[in-house]
Amino acid sequence: MKLSSLPWLAILLLSCGLQSALAGGAHGQHGELAVGLASGPDGTLYAALVNHGHLQIQRSQDDGHSWQAHAQVNREAEAIAADGENHPQLAVDAKGALYVSWARRFEQRFTGDVRFARAENGRDFSAPVTVHQDRSQTGHSFPRMHLSPDGRLQLIWIDGREGLAAKAVGGEYAGSALYATHSDDGGRTFAAEYKLIDHSCQCCRLALSQDNDGSLLLMWRQLFANGERDHALLRLPRQGAAEPLQRATFDAWRIDACPHHGPALTVDGAGRRHAVWFSPHGETGPVFYGQLDSQGVQGQRAVGGPRASHADIASLGQRVVLLWKEFDGEQTHLRAEISDDGGRNFRSSTLGQSNGPSDHPRLLRHGQRLLAFWHSAEHGLQGYPLP
Repeated sequence: MKLSSLPWLAILLLSCGLQSALAGGAHGQHGELAVGLASGPDGTLYAALVNHGHLQIQRSQDDGHSWQAHAQVNREAEAIAADGENHPQLAVDAKGALYVSWARRFEQRFTGDVRFARAENGRDFSAPVTVHQDRSQTGHSFPRMHLSPDGRLQLIWIDGREGLAAKAVGGEYAGSALYATHSDDGGRTFAAEYKLIDHSCQCCRLALSQDNDGSLLLMWRQLFANGERDHALLRLPRQGAAEPLQRATFDAWRIDACPHHGPALTVDGAGRRHAVWFSPHGETGPVFYGQLDSQGVQGQRAVGGPRASHADIASLGQRVVLLWKEFDGEQTHLRAEISDDGGRNFRSSTLGQSNGPSDHPRLLRHGQRLLAFWHSAEHGLQGYPLP
């Protein structure tokens, strides 16, 4: 390991310790700040937030400057995972129906299941259901949900059943697996879950983006040969099996630990794939941006400074926005880089700052605009217009 990467090892171990506390049932102050976001067909913004074991939906009609109570998802309280990597998922269809998914924690550490509820009228939610048939006491967590324009709901999550089965017969299994399911009837029923890939990292969020042909692109941290934990890309066509796994980043990070720091991915109007991710090998900082193609990563560079973290990325036409938070020793700043020419040139902007705990910043397409959102203990959930 390079000498310059040693500071990121401390950050890594701190992140893993935080994940252990949350998964084990401790509820840190910042845990309740995790949020899911969606934009409705009428211009209403929706947010799913966790409050003492309940998922509550709030709405905004002024780009996130103010929020009003809208609905409560689960009547019975649950131990809902609510940190930035493992946050609630929210979607709205063309008729205004709301769909919510989340990870429920069990009492035993690193175990849980993936839950789902829907409100056809946008307000009255069905009783939550577990979307997978496997009921083993292992980890089913870090779900990502995608609603396609044709109404297909897809859920993908990190799953520990393969490791549990290997251990039961005295074997070994590296990392976790990725499992998926889908619904074509608005979440009333789900297909039996199926395995997408073996040997994923255990606690980094997944990235989902729709390609321009309607297929889904999945990006995640994968365990490769020689103990390297770099990112992989998987294309999921609308019909048929997933295509072969493609290695997406080549930072050759060899350490037997998970950074709890997942990637983000977007496809612009010209079909270019833009990604941001975390790696400890940066000379300037640990967050990187690059464009992914069949040849690997093009234009890889560091984003932000030495304490940049938890970046998001989104695109609309030729507009590409990078968003992250960065601690300066006293305050955490919300920063962005914005391109209007498909990622050829970027300009920098500082959108806000906060003292104390905060969720990961997020980007959302809202009509024909991209908006930035950040939920902090000091300022609450706020929308930030992009210059």
